[in-house]
Amino acid sequence: MPRKARMFLPDVPSHVVSRGNNRGACFYTDADYCFYLQCLSEACSEHQVSLHAYVLMTNHVHLLLTPAHEVAIPGVMQSIGRRYVQYINNTHKRTGTLWEGRYKASLVEVESYLLACYRYIELNPVRASMVAHPADYRWSSYAVNAGLKPRKQLVAHELYRRLGVDEDSHYRAYRELFSSGLEKAKLQAIQRATTFSMPLGGSDFREQIEKVLGRRLGYAGRGRPAKTK
Repeated sequence: MPRKARMFLPDVPSHVVSRGNNRGACFYTDADYCFYLQCLSEACSEHQVSLHAYVLMTNHVHLLLTPAHEVAIPGVMQSIGRRYVQYINNTHKRTGTLWEGRYKASLVEVESYLLACYRYIELNPVRASMVAHPADYRWSSYAVNAGLKPRKQLVAHELYRRLGVDEDSHYRAYRELFSSGLEKAKLQAIQRATTFSMPLGGSDFREQIEKVLGRRLGYAGRGRPAKTK
């Protein structure tokens, strides 16, 4: 059965997820996290991709990216896959696959879900009971987006900038977004969209994507196709 084509559109954010093979670790030491972030930053610069948010968990990675062109995100992921896997195998004397098959990616409707994706990504360590607050986790973008660390490789999305009239006010507004957990409906919608690499948004957003792509979109069922009588 042919693999489902991923969807990327210029200037439309995507939520990208890579998981370790067999749920195995992708990071072993602090140096590994640092090298991954270096690879990510350099690949985004090379392929014209804006990085808005990220979290590096022990056995998976979440990224919020906006590409300048359709093949930009695949270029970033291929570059990271090539450089980082070679580094891990050489450094930790291992062989074989590091990542679990193909990465997942879903287009994100900006007005309805972009800030929810920021929160979903940066709250991962809290949901995993690794820390009590996202500011306590070193390997995510929260500290930068919340104004607690200098902005380096991260690019502020326009919707994020509209949280306030200046840096201080939008940092305060961003921190306030994390005063409570993500709503259950949005949490489930984000998880479902990434699982099936489907657009994250309302019906109008989906129809717009279908019009641009020139094809209908549907959730692929697992297993063999049903027999017809």
